[in-house]
Amino acid sequence: MSRGDCVAMEPRAGVSKQDIREQIWDHMESQNLADFPRPVHHRIPNFKGASHAAEQLPRLQAFKTARTIKVNPDAPQKNARFFVLESNKTLLVPTPRLRTGLFNKITPPPGATKDILRKCATSQGVRNYSVPIGLDSRVLVDLVVVGSVAVSEKGWRIGKGEGYADLEYAMMVSIGAVSKETPVVTIVHDCQVVDIPEELLEEHDVAVDYILTPTRVITTGCERPQPMGITWSKISREMMEKIPVLRSLRAREQQAGKDVTLQGEHQHLPEPGRQQAVPLSAGRRPPDTPGPEANSMEAARGSPAGEGAPLAADVYVGNLPRDARVSDLKRALRELGSVPLRLTWQGPQRRAFLRYPDSAAAQQAVSCLQGLRLGTDTLRVALARQQRDK
Repeated sequence: MSRGDCVAMEPRAGVSKQDIREQIWDHMESQNLADFPRPVHHRIPNFKGASHAAEQLPRLQAFKTARTIKVNPDAPQKNARFFVLESNKTLLVPTPRLRTGLFNKITPPPGATKDILRKCATSQGVRNYSVPIGLDSRVLVDLVVVGSVAVSEKGWRIGKGEGYADLEYAMMVSIGAVSKETPVVTIVHDCQVVDIPEELLEEHDVAVDYILTPTRVITTGCERPQPMGITWSKISREMMEKIPVLRSLRAREQQAGKDVTLQGEHQHLPEPGRQQAVPLSAGRRPPDTPGPEANSMEAARGSPAGEGAPLAADVYVGNLPRDARVSDLKRALRELGSVPLRLTWQGPQRRAFLRYPDSAAAQQAVSCLQGLRLGTDTLRVALARQQRDK
């Protein structure tokens, strides 16, 4: 395979990211460079020679020193996932479209052969051999591997247009899993290495440090700063509905005093004297606040710990199994991305109350938790005020 397969693409006035995507996809199909699944349009394109390109990954010093590596779940990076497992490193794969969380840790069975490891690296293997990693796991990612539709030798990258890779990276920044020093690698066909006009770049775009192709390894030396976290003004309400873990991260950042105004929303400025709720672990409460055993209905009504936090809202969780533990519920909440600011556990009454920063977040949590089961029991979930009225 030669570099002669590359697309002749010179920057031109008015070119868009989508123009570049379409040109890459069309070229890969017309020149039969694409591999299953086809057509490659609207995908991170798989290509002939992807496995060979991935063989460059274990040779990178950044790979050799890494212990935990995040690799995207797309087909052209299948061999990269295999090499991570074969090297006895921790492999993290983002959940598809971030529907059920941020990461899955791929855990092969004990004594897995190379054939089993290869199965673990497939999309089916990722589903069968994965364990969800919660936002509180304090994972540290040493190397990030992303897919691309196009990338420049300067390290500027274009994805398939849905923004998931950029969002995954921003979320990793938000939970402290990566830093500006964490190397980013992409694996592409030579034809995907093209000139990208700088004016197309946005602050949330992830840049890459290494480009691996079937014929070469490109060290970009990119000095463009990586995203500093989630740009909430780019996040729509629709995206918040589709990605529950975003709601949890937003609540955390709101608690930290960050601007979490969503796309199309007006910035909310706190009123003078208004206090912010303090995140508490289960079973703990501020001094001077009655515990659940003293005033459980106060929690059910969503009454604030004081007059300084009138926006907080509670969610009722009932029908808890008699042998359930608070850790069981906390684990389920983490996996669903609906971690509350506070959890009030009332085990003898087989119920709990979850405190969220506002009524919108509480309603989102109710929607997300419908049908949740602990053991064999399906939990009852409702806004606490509605439950009290019943």
